[in-house]
Amino acid sequence: MVISTLEILNVSKTFGDTRALRDVSVSVASGEIVCLLGPSGCGKTTLLRIVAGLETLDSGRVLFDGKDIGQVPPHGRDFGLMFQDFALFPHKNVVDNVAFGLRVRHENRGNSDLEVADRVHEVLGLVGLRGFERRNVSDLSGGEAQRVALARSLAPRPRLLMLDEPLGSLDRATRERLMIELRDILTGVGVTTLYVTHDQTEAFSIADRVVIMNTGQVEQIGPPEIVYRRPATAFIARFLGMSNLAEGTVVTRGRVTTPWGPLEADTSEYQPGDRVQVLIRSEAAVLVASDSLSPEGSECVPSDRIVIRGRLVARTFRGGRYKIRMEPDKGPHLSFDVAVVEPMPVEIGCQLTVALHPAGVVLLSPAADAQPEPTGRLK
Repeated sequence: MVISTLEILNVSKTFGDTRALRDVSVSVASGEIVCLLGPSGCGKTTLLRIVAGLETLDSGRVLFDGKDIGQVPPHGRDFGLMFQDFALFPHKNVVDNVAFGLRVRHENRGNSDLEVADRVHEVLGLVGLRGFERRNVSDLSGGEAQRVALARSLAPRPRLLMLDEPLGSLDRATRERLMIELRDILTGVGVTTLYVTHDQTEAFSIADRVVIMNTGQVEQIGPPEIVYRRPATAFIARFLGMSNLAEGTVVTRGRVTTPWGPLEADTSEYQPGDRVQVLIRSEAAVLVASDSLSPEGSECVPSDRIVIRGRLVARTFRGGRYKIRMEPDKGPHLSFDVAVVEPMPVEIGCQLTVALHPAGVVLLSPAADAQPEPTGRLK
């Protein structure tokens, strides 16, 4: 049985007339990295601040190692907190920034100067910054400053490490590199981590489990791949950038009717006649060369693929792939991410054909949220 180190139980919080959190429950196991993921205003940072002791809760409990910490002040929780702006001391060099928390603890707990110096040396090695000890923090790149802030948070050996949008202020290339480095560091140290971000790629790259939040509530909790491949609600699908959603009806085992025509899908959780929402994931389609098709149907397309024809209305080049939007012969517009090796042979306004992998067609329960319909814009 997995033992939870951090338990957030039925927590609610209101600011004036705004309900920031509604009966939220989340658990984090020892050494686990759990990411709170959601759009701005969903309550993820409020929840983090409650765990840190920087906000009070209206109802519910926060337990750590089985003990209620609701009345424990922030400095008594032995938690580490790292913010998006890093909050480094500009007048101190790298080693003094990293040692700051240790020196406060040295005054309170009698740690020796040698113990402080040894721990600083150790954590700078963990984050790859040995040799930077005497650098002024104003001379560091964004990625280097981020690692100094992480080293400072790790130095006191926190029982729980909390990170609030730690990569948000970095350029894209640095973010991509640090996603991998950050997970390696956190798993290497084995620190229990609660991580906040609005960026799905960041969350999926770093977390063991993600908690999708919306309007102060938890929508889904699970491993990143499960959440992506089987979103629980239409809101989650849209938040993750999946705009190909429409109502449908299960007709037989493995088959559903949709505005785009009949599609193959896993219908094991539904009965014939059930109303569903049909999601076609953006990576489900591959381009089919026009000379692979006969007037009657498809000749070189695998039998389990569904062919959709239409007109290309938009495309953007994304390096190793194109983001395309097509107007099918019937049904609403569809958007796909299409992997390419050579330049895309179809021009805007021309006809194109795609083949859908059945695993890319996912059925959701009928819409229970009031989210707006997708606009079809490229994202």
